[in-house]
Amino acid sequence: MSPLRLRFADLMACLAAASELAMGQDADQALQGCAVALRIAQDRGVSGSELRQVYYQALLRFIGCNADTGVMAGIAGDVIELRRAMAPLDTAAAPQVIAALVRRIRAAHAEDSAIATALASLRGLARSAEFAREIFPGHCEVAQRLGRRLGFDERFVTGLGQLFARWDGRGIPAVAGEAILPAVRIVVLAQELLLHARLGGHARAAEVLRERRGGQFEPSLVDRVLALGPGLIEQLPARWDQLSALEPLPHEWLEGESLEQALLVLADYADIQSSWLLGHNRRVADLAVDAARSLGLDLDQQHLLRCAALVHDLGRVGISTEVWDKPGPLSQGELDRLRLHANYTRQILGRVASLAPLAELAGAAHERLDGSGYGRSIDARSLTLAARLLAAADVVAALGEARPHRNAMDLAAIAGIVGDEVAAGRLDREATSAVLAVLGARLQAPVPASRLPAGLSEREAEVLVELASGRTNKEMARRLGSSPKTIGHQVQSIYRKAGVHTRAGATLFALEQGLLPRPR
Repeated sequence: MSPLRLRFADLMACLAAASELAMGQDADQALQGCAVALRIAQDRGVSGSELRQVYYQALLRFIGCNADTGVMAGIAGDVIELRRAMAPLDTAAAPQVIAALVRRIRAAHAEDSAIATALASLRGLARSAEFAREIFPGHCEVAQRLGRRLGFDERFVTGLGQLFARWDGRGIPAVAGEAILPAVRIVVLAQELLLHARLGGHARAAEVLRERRGGQFEPSLVDRVLALGPGLIEQLPARWDQLSALEPLPHEWLEGESLEQALLVLADYADIQSSWLLGHNRRVADLAVDAARSLGLDLDQQHLLRCAALVHDLGRVGISTEVWDKPGPLSQGELDRLRLHANYTRQILGRVASLAPLAELAGAAHERLDGSGYGRSIDARSLTLAARLLAAADVVAALGEARPHRNAMDLAAIAGIVGDEVAAGRLDREATSAVLAVLGARLQAPVPASRLPAGLSEREAEVLVELASGRTNKEMARRLGSSPKTIGHQVQSIYRKAGVHTRAGATLFALEQGLLPRPR
């Protein structure tokens, strides 16, 4: 088989497609929003590296917004529906924003009593300040950390942190006017124009731009976009290959280690959606590849398997976090929604022709030999050894991780459950035995002594793990035998040492540094 090699722009298109799902946007919003932004930029004489900034800011504007969704779900239920409801609103119009939030809270409690719904609404309103204080800044910080890992320069990374900035300075961060990078100003206006045109036609979109002129948007930019008229959003590209043809030079390529590192960004982007899922994609990749090596798969097959494992759950972002974080049994409707994520993974990766082998393997992670899995419900006749290894590694890794409804399982319990799956003809015996052998060897191996990153103390590392698990200072204090005040001081010390400012940023730091506890 030929080694994987693809354009950097194509992989970023996949990340943009995942972001669309997570944000509740139309399937081609990022694609066409990028094309509109390029048209506006070129009309203003933007070229070269600055035009390239426009291209990638448009694709990656929302890559940080998968963080803190557990908190958002705790406030308003279905996070994707909340985002869909909030998307057309002017964030400075507090009454509209609050009304939309209350509607989503009531929808989440539609089956509760009137009193319970009212109390939930009051609790949600009381926590609404968290959006401005912690959630939105956390989105920006996560986007910036991921952007650096993808190799973007600091100017571009600064733009990723201006996601919620406004021309009048009333956004987050509180930068205003020319301090907002030109690429960001163009991209935000282009995407809002396209969104409102889809909702109400070009006339309504033009009205929104006039209303927000000098508030959310740069006045001269609004004037020029209105002068360009409806033709600006007509005859837009309909396929990703059409958009990749518009990418400004230079074109970068990924292969080998550089491809794996880029896919690791997508893995962490998916996993940070829920504190229960942190590190899952990384663990599956490690188990699957070590098992593949023990079974004699060649280096190219191992590379493809690692790449597929890192993104096998990328489609998870299309399912709202309250389903993944639900502590009790899932309803049939929730199970049906959950199982869609395998299809989403294949669809996201399948948008790029060069990723077809990756899409095929990653999309098979939840298939079973007897056809009882989900995705395409294929059976043993269509499942390669690599696919069987991926399925086994996914199950073994998941059982070793805590979930909202159960504790992490030890090796004996895991072996018993997957042994039953093998006996029932659902998991492959050879693949499962190889994965269990890898896990057993790892659990028996002594944990190597190593210095903690960023000068963290042992106690701070403990607090960081608790913080990444989504616990409050009071909850951490109870678990660690401390006081909330002391925990608060330790959290601030962690932030300073790790160079972060939010819980979401600290969580991603812990994930990147391998500080999360290994499975039992």
